[in-house]
Amino acid sequence: MKGVVFNLLEAVIRRDYGDDMWETLLDAAGSHGAYSSLGNYPDDELMKLVGAASSALKMPPDDVVRWFGRNALPLLAEKHPHFFASHKSTRPFLLTLNDVIHAEVRKLYPGADVPVFTYDTSSPEVLLMHYRSPRKLCALAEGFIEATAGYYAEEVSLDQPECMKRGDDRCVLRVSVRKPKG
Repeated sequence: MKGVVFNLLEAVIRRDYGDDMWETLLDAAGSHGAYSSLGNYPDDELMKLVGAASSALKMPPDDVVRWFGRNALPLLAEKHPHFFASHKSTRPFLLTLNDVIHAEVRKLYPGADVPVFTYDTSSPEVLLMHYRSPRKLCALAEGFIEATAGYYAEEVSLDQPECMKRGDDRCVLRVSVRKPKG
């Protein structure tokens, strides 16, 4: 996993829970904490940090990962506004993940191993996103989707009728986005 992911996790933990919490998580995970954004680190190291955060924050691991996604995406949007500026809403942005966003991620962070999405766009109200990744970080995708809707000042309804963690061959994220009433 690219170090930028660890850098984002560190930033949101320090911001929301303080420097001492980050140090506590590193100690609990047995991690050194020196992550270069372009460096490669074992996936297991992130999972140890998530496990440590789960224990320390008394949250299930998937809730920690989802929280991380919701809080990391605004930092990514701030650092890479061009990814977001060409879109007016969540759905068109999500449809660029493979061809634009992840292609750029690979340029910025050579060797990045990103998930693959396929889409069912047959309904104008519901976008079905099929997620595949050996990391099974579908909760991170959920957090990113929720934060993307927030970025575009939209409301999102999201559920996952299929999940690799429940034995399915892929995760299916059912996403409905709407402008808030009022």
